[in-house]
Amino acid sequence: MSSPSGKSFLGRFGVHIAVFVFVAIWTIPTLGILVSSLRDKDQLVVSGWWTALSTSSETQAGRTDAADKQVEKDGRFLIMGNLFGAGDARTLTAFGTRAQQPTQYAAGETADLGEGVTLQVTDDGAYVMSSPKAFEGSRGQRVYYSASMPPRFTTENYQSVLFSEGIGRSFINSLTVTIPSTIIPILIAAFAAYALAWMRFPGRALLIAVIIGLLVVPLQMSLIPLLKLYNGVGLFFGVPAKTYLGIWLAHTGFGLPFAIYLLRAYIAGLPREIMESARIDGASDFEIFVKIVLPLSFPVLASFAIFQFLWVWNDLLVAMVFLRADADQIVLTAKLNNLLGSRGGDWEILTTSAFVTIIVPLVVFFSLQRYFVRGLLAGSVKGG
Repeated sequence: MSSPSGKSFLGRFGVHIAVFVFVAIWTIPTLGILVSSLRDKDQLVVSGWWTALSTSSETQAGRTDAADKQVEKDGRFLIMGNLFGAGDARTLTAFGTRAQQPTQYAAGETADLGEGVTLQVTDDGAYVMSSPKAFEGSRGQRVYYSASMPPRFTTENYQSVLFSEGIGRSFINSLTVTIPSTIIPILIAAFAAYALAWMRFPGRALLIAVIIGLLVVPLQMSLIPLLKLYNGVGLFFGVPAKTYLGIWLAHTGFGLPFAIYLLRAYIAGLPREIMESARIDGASDFEIFVKIVLPLSFPVLASFAIFQFLWVWNDLLVAMVFLRADADQIVLTAKLNNLLGSRGGDWEILTTSAFVTIIVPLVVFFSLQRYFVRGLLAGSVKGG
């Protein structure tokens, strides 16, 4: 028969293992995106991010200079040059003149090309092609080679993404959408939650039931009707469609049911004695809400702020419906979606764009995470 202490130990051990697994599942892909976004694009193509600290190898093709660069020395005609560019840190390990055998000769060996023509390539990429008679033709000799590259990290990917690919402007657009779409529902839901928790008025129970029912309404089902309603009202008042105001109102509407439900459960669990003492001292409902309820409700407000911010920041569907696709309004998720179509093979662009997208949610979550669990569980024991 096992002891209670043994069960407690196994329970704690199981919790620790589960937490470790979830942290690893979340951390490893994020670390991979970060490392990939800082790697040289040539290395990123040929090896995975987990090899970022090791030397990688690649096989490429180059070409010697043409015949017009030849010089005559000691009765032979020479073409000399370098397969690598200036400042290239690669080391050539082998070379060849046929695609079927790209590493036929080791670096420093002399390859016999026939009719007295030879080719020697050293490990720094320098080559000397020699012939007993003058070279002819306008194109040089094709040379295949294998080269090793030391690890190289760079911020050029971020410079390209933020200033050349338009991600920087999309980043500002996303903040323009997300910040008001997080603050507005919090302001409205806080007032509504206090009223539903501590004020008595006709239809209160029905209103609570409607709010709970709205939690299960699919966003996709209400999106187009809401857009038509907004466009109709906007047309009546002369407000143009596809504006930031429209998407602010849309995100507010989609976030309010959950915000009111979450905040009401917490506010209803606040000590009744505090409310009654404040009313005895002559405080109005507004004063109680501002001076007592709001300061005590900060954990749950922070919890909802995390939920709402992450949802709006990562949203693509609502942004595509309520905003234009031009540079002045396109958000990060839509811009990244466009890059997947137009730059699908440029992994350095995609990984850097993805990490730029998750930087802000990471900062928000870790800044408010101490309130997260407390705010979610605070209203789970008792409620009004």
